[in-house]
Amino acid sequence: MGALHAGHGRLIEVARRDSPSVAVSIFVNPSQFNQSEDYLRYPRPLETDLAFCAARGVDVVFAPPVEEMYPRPQLAWVDVTRIADHMEGHFRPGHFRGVATVVLKLLQIVQPERAYFGEKDAQQLAVVRRMVKDLNLPVEVMGVETVREPDGLALSSRNQHLSAEERAIAPRIYAALRDAAERIAEGETSAEAVRHRALAAFEEAPRMRVEYLEIADAEEMQPVESITGAVRVAAAVWVGQTRLIDNVRCVARGSTGP
Repeated sequence: MGALHAGHGRLIEVARRDSPSVAVSIFVNPSQFNQSEDYLRYPRPLETDLAFCAARGVDVVFAPPVEEMYPRPQLAWVDVTRIADHMEGHFRPGHFRGVATVVLKLLQIVQPERAYFGEKDAQQLAVVRRMVKDLNLPVEVMGVETVREPDGLALSSRNQHLSAEERAIAPRIYAALRDAAERIAEGETSAEAVRHRALAAFEEAPRMRVEYLEIADAEEMQPVESITGAVRVAAAVWVGQTRLIDNVRCVARGSTGP
């Protein structure tokens, strides 16, 4: 959705490695925002983004106006059930309907052989993968590992909204998720025990409010009680007035996972 950073740059790099030509879509999609204030606040530095793409050898940038993507009231929508029910889907009703619909529209317009999505939005990636599979779309969905700052904070266009004080404490999110992953790797199988330990990391950070912290299976994003295979430890945390999401993938000890 624009405000491109090194995480998006990694998507471009991986795509360039795999393909002779690379297209980038830039579109701030109104149908996936729950709050109009958030949509209006979202950064749109298009000229900077175009220069970013040019510097990385992107062949095509598709940056349509809203009127081109939604020329009339949208009556046909894509709903991916089950995978979209929890976490982001619970706290942002209708969000994944907007995401799946616009991704389908973009894939139909651009007609790529492969489409690249960051694993920072792991639930979104799972939704897109299932939509592509269930609707028989001729595209391969590729996940690319999250790119982080040296202190662990996942790169996000929303990070620019953090004050200096908020930026200093934001890495607690990744630290808590990483600690949870280490406990799982060491053999802890109780999701509640892992959650309780992870949530404790935020108790002394008054400017941070945890919206959710869940352990979900890595494929369908269903919260689990017992950790037996590959899972995502995922969180959404408000840091001041900025909502950040992150996740880490981990596998229970003795299991290779899916």
